[in-house]
Amino acid sequence: MTIYSARAHTNIALLKYWGKADPTLIIPTTTSISLTLKEFYTETSVEFDPTLAKDQIFLDDQAMDQKGSKKVSNFLDLVRQQSNLKTFATVRSYNHVPTAAGLASSASAFAALAGAASAAAGISTDPTDLSRLARRGSGSASRSIFGGFVQWNKGHDDHSSVAVPLQTQVDWPVQLLTVVVSDQPKKIDSRGGMQNVLTNSPFYQTWVDRTNASVPLMQAAIENHDLKQIGSLAEANALEMHAQNSVATPPFNYLTDVSWDIINLVQELRQQGIPVYATMDAGPNVKLISNPRDTELIQNALLQILSDAKIEVATPGPGIEIWEGQL
Repeated sequence: MTIYSARAHTNIALLKYWGKADPTLIIPTTTSISLTLKEFYTETSVEFDPTLAKDQIFLDDQAMDQKGSKKVSNFLDLVRQQSNLKTFATVRSYNHVPTAAGLASSASAFAALAGAASAAAGISTDPTDLSRLARRGSGSASRSIFGGFVQWNKGHDDHSSVAVPLQTQVDWPVQLLTVVVSDQPKKIDSRGGMQNVLTNSPFYQTWVDRTNASVPLMQAAIENHDLKQIGSLAEANALEMHAQNSVATPPFNYLTDVSWDIINLVQELRQQGIPVYATMDAGPNVKLISNPRDTELIQNALLQILSDAKIEVATPGPGIEIWEGQL
């Protein structure tokens, strides 16, 4: 059968996804809004091959470990169900999301896999259908199908929980600086952390309600190119998300003293009139929403408190690309 390939970019959530209403279908408790990033992406090729006795899965030219392979094969089973294929596949994936960027690669990985596998299996590659499918591999992957600013509607079932583009062409000044605090594996993974919070934080529903109430405010801020409002909403939402972790039972924390040093610096820079805002996912690394004109100033301020800081600059990126042939 024909080989198809796809390229999908990772994204950063401005309004967070932190908890599943349905863990099996990966339906979230909140509607989330993100920005797709140009510089970080995954490329994947898929070929269904009737001569194979099992799926062959490679990441960066190395056979994927058993845990990762099982997750990819389970995802391919969804594609096989939709296409009525019984054939195993060869999957070759290349990550261009360096660990040093402090960004998770699962979003771009499963979005690219959804695109390449769907094309190779002959099923729909309509972006909405791909978003719905990618969600089953990684919730945030539903957003990586689209470029620019994207909204993942929480929905209530498999059909309605899907991402939609808000602003595909971002032609105004906004960027993301990622500041790496640690590239070590997390003691508590995202899946375990969000489940603990959903079950055991006494204020979780308040966070859910506040996040969902922020959606129209974030939509308006994006439409109006209002960096200050986008950043303010994103920073508050991230801090409130991390606060849930500290009051769960048992409590846990992804942020470190260095994370807080950066957050405090961001607040000091704002007092000086620099529009820069912090957001953090399930880890210690801090991402700064800012105007490109302030890049050098922000970098210099960071290096004064973290002389060996690893800083990556990311800009708005495109949606998924799919083509016939190998990578």
